[in-house]
Amino acid sequence: MDSLVEGNHTAVTEFVLLGLTQDPVLRVILFIIILGIYLVTVLGNLCTILLIRVSTQLHHPMYFFLGHLAFVDIVFSSSVTPNMLVNFLVDKNTISYHGCAIQLCTFVFFGAAECFLLAAMAYDRFVAICNPLLYSTKMSTQVCVQLLVGAYIGGFLDASSFTISFCSFLFCGPNRVNHFFCDFAPLREVACSEDSVLILLSTFTAGFIVVFTVIVIMVSYIYIFITILKMRSTEGRQKAFSTCTAHLTAVSLFYGTITFIYVMPKSSYSTDQNKVISVFYMVVIPMLNPLIYSLRNNEIKSALKKELGGKKIRKACHFLVFTMK
Repeated sequence: MDSLVEGNHTAVTEFVLLGLTQDPVLRVILFIIILGIYLVTVLGNLCTILLIRVSTQLHHPMYFFLGHLAFVDIVFSSSVTPNMLVNFLVDKNTISYHGCAIQLCTFVFFGAAECFLLAAMAYDRFVAICNPLLYSTKMSTQVCVQLLVGAYIGGFLDASSFTISFCSFLFCGPNRVNHFFCDFAPLREVACSEDSVLILLSTFTAGFIVVFTVIVIMVSYIYIFITILKMRSTEGRQKAFSTCTAHLTAVSLFYGTITFIYVMPKSSYSTDQNKVISVFYMVVIPMLNPLIYSLRNNEIKSALKKELGGKKIRKACHFLVFTMK
């Protein structure tokens, strides 16, 4: 450490992101595919937000959270995807120290917020199915806002812990990060030194958020399934379960990839596999969420058919398409 103080090592001011591949042909193919996915992600989630805002039949707590989930997905994907697209077009993709910190903070913040939003949506389904008579009270506007604020506060605390840990790293040698974005683990690998207490704090914060939200989702659906099985009407069971399938699909995809990347032992998969799963987690899932909810939710399909016949939604969608161009 004395040598660092004496100036024998130069502090790192930027990082080189190695990206997904060095094959020039594959880079062009991946650029086209991921650009298409990103455009669909932004447009699909913006249309979801717009539909929920203009359709009065979607002014319910479930869709209040879904609208914010769509917003989170846009920012979550945008924190990584544009920079990854640049990586496909240049020979050496660099990102500044502060830019790396901002990227890390942004995707951790909105990733944690998504966990809380998915948990809030599970709780909403639990109240709607298990306590329908108390739904308007337990899921009032005030409660929904409190749950939303709690989701963003949780994201802020998680992002703060990781950002502080990142700032505690001393980068004095290699600056080549073997990933397509500033993920915490590959950054830690190139650091010369770290604060173990801060690392433990950030790990605990992230772990607590994942475990807490998973428990909320699991307990909610255990009660939901018990309630559905007690229903005498087959039609009632099918209707109740149909309101949960889209959310269950989104939860399975999101937490399945989180488990693979951050929970499974590193010895069980390679860095390249980690990158591929990260693409699915950071790029593909934000695109799939609006498709899952629109294809598997009868209320959204009904609202979409109704609003597409109106001038307001047509004008808004034309405006969105024009701005995307």
